[in-house]
Amino acid sequence: MSLEIIALQVCEAAKEAGQFLLKERKNFDQSKVEEKSFNQLVSYVDKTSEELLVEHLKKILPEAGFITEEKTIATDEKEWMWVIDPLDGTTNFVHALPVFSVSIGLIQQGVPKLGVVYEPNRDELFYAWIGGGAWMNGNRIHVKTNKELAKSLLATGFPYYDFHIMPMYLDTLNSLLKSTQGMRRMGSAAVDLAYTACGRFDGFFEYGLSPWDVAAGIVLIEEAGGVVRDFKGGKDMLFGRTILGSSSAIYPAFISIIQENFKKMN
Repeated sequence: MSLEIIALQVCEAAKEAGQFLLKERKNFDQSKVEEKSFNQLVSYVDKTSEELLVEHLKKILPEAGFITEEKTIATDEKEWMWVIDPLDGTTNFVHALPVFSVSIGLIQQGVPKLGVVYEPNRDELFYAWIGGGAWMNGNRIHVKTNKELAKSLLATGFPYYDFHIMPMYLDTLNSLLKSTQGMRRMGSAAVDLAYTACGRFDGFFEYGLSPWDVAAGIVLIEEAGGVVRDFKGGKDMLFGRTILGSSSAIYPAFISIIQENFKKMN
């Protein structure tokens, strides 16, 4: 099958999982939340959503393996791997904040080839595949054309468990707050990346993320005409724990501030 056909089938899987999230949110019992580790929440909703996705994706590409957040299926290294976050924004979900998403990426030998992010609260489906452009609900999307960092709106994610480079992060916020039109923190990295791809944000950066947080968003931004890099300006965004995505126009100024403030990072 072509990547386009696979992407459209993955969209259906994402929507099914997203509708499940909305249904469960209506009567969600906060007492059912577990803490995997400090500030990393999980519930039966995350796990069930992941199981739904795994079963659906197995049928689309039976030869592919899985990298999943909730570990409902073993990770067997294969050429093609699904990278799944069944509920990106669990803390928002638990506290009834209507910003969370389903994120599905497909990688080939470690390289992202396809991405789908579904935000069910707004019924917005973002999808892209290599060479096919980026789309939202059937309409082509592009990153912003604004060329000035001073006129940009950026997104980030606050550290919630990994605080070892917090001083550098706070220095970066200090620099960006003084040189942009503002910063936003949505609480779902997949949504931040999707919003950057469709031009709502000029750029996004965060550290401490996992592959399932970013695999889909990498493809979305690149196919929307943007740039995605790690904080060193390299391409180790998927497993390297740092990511910056933006329009090509503001990338040089944006990465310059990131690198200046994170220069002491190993």
